[in-house]
Amino acid sequence: MKIAVCGKGGSGKSTISALLAKEMAKTKNVLVLDIDESNYGLHSQLGMVAPKDLMGYFGGKTGFKEKQRAAPKKTQFLGLAASGSTSGQPAQQQSRFFEKRWNFSDLPPEFVEEKGGVKLMAVGKIHNFGEGCACPMGVLTREFLENLDLGKDDLVIVDTEAGTEHFGRGVDKDFDLILVVVDPSYESLRLSKKFDEFGAQCGCKVYFVLNKVEPDIREEMLASVNCTNVVAEIPERREIFKTSLKGKELNLELDEIKNLAEFLRKS
Repeated sequence: MKIAVCGKGGSGKSTISALLAKEMAKTKNVLVLDIDESNYGLHSQLGMVAPKDLMGYFGGKTGFKEKQRAAPKKTQFLGLAASGSTSGQPAQQQSRFFEKRWNFSDLPPEFVEEKGGVKLMAVGKIHNFGEGCACPMGVLTREFLENLDLGKDDLVIVDTEAGTEHFGRGVDKDFDLILVVVDPSYESLRLSKKFDEFGAQCGCKVYFVLNKVEPDIREEMLASVNCTNVVAEIPERREIFKTSLKGKELNLELDEIKNLAEFLRKS
């Protein structure tokens, strides 16, 4: 299963991604894919050092752009399914950048950090002034997810960049479901409606995680989203704020996250 975790900046999507990954790792092989080029803290929430950018596997942004210009357009081929059989399998597109289909065992170890059964990869970050836009990272994200085959016990949690640009890049078409993290702000509540629309356009089921919920605003938050698709309500937790502020690992176990994980296991 491939899950996107979306939301506006500051909604808590990286926090939810980290807590959910730790919980799901109890029964699944979990890869967290960080595609937010301007967030430099997800690794600390998972108790890891920052992984090397996957963009470096292709020679950095410059090398990747050269490969992108030189790469032929995608062609159709009958790729082997994970079971080793092509029976009943649709034609797959040959990636422009990967010589073969990848699974978890093919992930280049020098670009993977791991702790507690959770793997972490980062597509790329903006490291220097004037280095250019993040468009190549969007292309690589889409190609990577299209090219990655999962076993029945494998799970990919993608911590997206804030806002909606990843939908414009077409990244979300390969997800099995989308989790939208909604915090108690006007911008977040409005954005949740756009995420719902985008999910319908790309044929992906959208669910909502209400974050930083307090009793006096709960009903208003529920009324502002598709409440039938709310799968978790995370209360405001001061210890999460303090831990994140210090850049420390999130070791909390929340009943709300456990219930969310159980919902996803059954999905």
